[in-house]
Amino acid sequence: MKLLLVADKESPYLWDYYQPGRLDEFQLMISCGDLNANYLSFLVTMGRAPLLYVHGNHDATYDRHPPEGCDCIEDRIIRVNGLRILGLGGSAAYSGGPHQYTERQMQRRIRKLQFQLWRNKGVDIVVTHNPAEGYGDAEDYAHRGFACFLPFLDRWQPKYLIHGHVHANYNANLTRVLQRGNTTIINAYERYVLDIPDC
Repeated sequence: MKLLLVADKESPYLWDYYQPGRLDEFQLMISCGDLNANYLSFLVTMGRAPLLYVHGNHDATYDRHPPEGCDCIEDRIIRVNGLRILGLGGSAAYSGGPHQYTERQMQRRIRKLQFQLWRNKGVDIVVTHNPAEGYGDAEDYAHRGFACFLPFLDRWQPKYLIHGHVHANYNANLTRVLQRGNTTIINAYERYVLDIPDC
């Protein structure tokens, strides 16, 4: 199963210079936040796959103008082709804006998911906006990772954690793919293609 992962920056290759057929190979598209709602609507219209999304810290307009034809997966687990996918959007709190959470608030969101996780016997893909602490985050206050994601990954061991928020142009040596235990952690900045075998 081939997935298109997007976050933080609209890809000129997929929007400004789009050519018919460029999205045909994908069976699922996932947005990790901070993207124009019209861009996501364009992707789901031109592609042949569903598009799932979580909120980034700059997605305040989604409340009034959500991405049409796309599915918000905040705080729930959905299944696509047998994959159990969980959404936990938003960034670490730094300015008091929408979709920002303190460590305690994010811990509370995770606790509320315990029944869903138990009923689904875990999760395969966790979609976030913010990275986990020490795994693709940055040193500045606004881009620090959530520490509470680490025990969550250790307990449930999803195959993937996919995030955005940390732009590739922040660090020329940014590593987009990291590993913690059995979980592959991917920064979806702009666009990233994930091929999951046997799905």
